[in-house]
Parts: sequence; structure tokens; C-alpha cells
Amino acid sequence: MKERKIQWHPAFAAALEMEFIQDRDSLAFEREYSLNRKPLLIDALIIKKKKETALKNEIGKCFETYNVVEYKSMKAALTIDDVSKAQGYAHLLKAYGKRVDEIRFEDVTVTLVRESEPASLFRYFVEHGYRITMPYKGIYYVNGGFRFFTQIIVGKELSRENHEWLRLLSGGVTRREMERAIAYSGAVEDKREKELIDAILDVSVAANRAVVEELMGDEHMYETLMEIMEPRITEMMEPRIREREQRAAQESAKETAEKLIKKGKLTLEDIADCTGLPLETVKKLEQDALQFV
Repeated sequence: MKERKIQWHPAFAAALEMEFIQDRDSLAFEREYSLNRKPLLIDALIIKKKKETALKNEIGKCFETYNVVEYKSMKAALTIDDVSKAQGYAHLLKAYGKRVDEIRFEDVTVTLVRESEPASLFRYFVEHGYRITMPYKGIYYVNGGFRFFTQIIVGKELSRENHEWLRLLSGGVTRREMERAIAYSGAVEDKREKELIDAILDVSVAANRAVVEELMGDEHMYETLMEIMEPRITEMMEPRIREREQRAAQESAKETAEKLIKKGKLTLEDIADCTGLPLETVKKLEQDALQFV
């Protein structure tokens, strides 16, 4: 069975909404916001309903009215060309106002999110005179060179306490982080919030198999995991289940072959045909049996 491709962007959009859950009433979220009739889509556009609203989340401290957000999935590169594309989206967003200068330059910000530090991009910034500051863990402001205020978010560097949802979109989630998210999903009553969390968990579970397999050993966590995302867990475990079944079948075939070898009534070729084992394996079993005679 071909493994299902991890759908990072829907989970990122969900994580972004969860990041700003405390400010939900002050913001409007537009997923894959279309800039025109052609397929130019921003990963997310966050609109502050009131410009003067101070957001609680650290990522939103620099937000103005229109905030372009672009996401790079795990292991994807983030280059100066990606930053330039995001800046281009911001320029188009400004240009498509209903009247001249309705959306001002200072009304728009650009945010790019990646799991790990884009070292090559940061070197480019330094070499070309940009100034990088880090007002909060994992949040880098880029000053100089861009018309729109720009920040880079490094997911794995974000505070575990303040950004648990974006941190789940990585391959380095700890058991405690996964347990907290699963427990939260099981307890939350708001329908929209639960849908967002489950979308995040669907990706996080697929990207953190070792942690999930460890949790599966806990009876309570196993039941909770199966309750909230049985299809994903079943898909994830299927290769291991198949592997165990194949090993068990092979061991059974070897036991049968050993018994037939001891009886000595069939040729090795016949035993191989009967058990489905390669002839070389049967010959090896015969050699092993002779050593104990």
C-alpha cells in the first residue's frame, strides 16, 4: 500500500488559527487567498478587524491590517526567491485595493514560516546589509531591503509554552507535547477548535511515528489516539503489522521445513515447493540440522 503524502499546508492553516485562538474575534483568516482570477494563492491572509487591536500572540505583535503568511513544509528550503515571491504577493494585495492607495504599504506585513533556521537565507541577509533581530524565541525581524515589514518564524525554536500548535508541525515533537495535544483534543468541546486540532494532529502523528508508537504502548493513550484518528493510526501501523505477519509466516514455514527435513522423505526441492521457502534457505536449514546430529 502506497503511503499517503503528508498534507502540510492545511495543517499549517489550522495551526495558525490555533496560535491566535485568544485573538480569534479580532481576526479574519483567509486560507489560500486568491489575489486575482489566475492561480496566485497566498497560503494564508490574516486580517486584523481593527488596526489598533493589540494581539496576544508573539507572532502577531508586528501585524498590521493585512498580513501575508507563507509556509514551507518540513525539509523544504526557504530562499531569497521565496521571500521575494511573498513580497510580490504583498505588492499585488496592495495593488488590488478598490481605490487608489486604499491599502497602504504600512498596512501590510509578510511572515514566512519554516521548521528549522534557513541558514543560507540568513547569510544572504547579512552579506547584503539586512539587519536581523530576534525579539522573541524563534521569531526574526528582517530590517532593510523590503517595502513591507517582514518576519521569519523558525518553528523548532519557538517557545514550547507559547506556540505549541506550530511546534507540532515538525518531526521533533516530544512525547509530552504529543500527549498534551491529544489530551486537549479529547477534552475540547468547541466544534471548530476540535476540527483545527485534529487537522494538526493528523500531520503531527504522521511526522512523529516513533513518539506515536511509544504512546501506543500506553493503553489509555492508545484508546484516545484510535478514537480521534483511527484511519491515520491504522495506516501508519499497517506496514509494521504486515512485517510482523510476514515474519511469523516465514518462521512457521521454517518450522515445517525442519520437520520435513528430519523425516527425510522429500527432496530439498520438494520441501522448498511445499513451504514456499527459497531452496537456499532449505539447504541452510538442512546444514544446521546436520550439525546437531
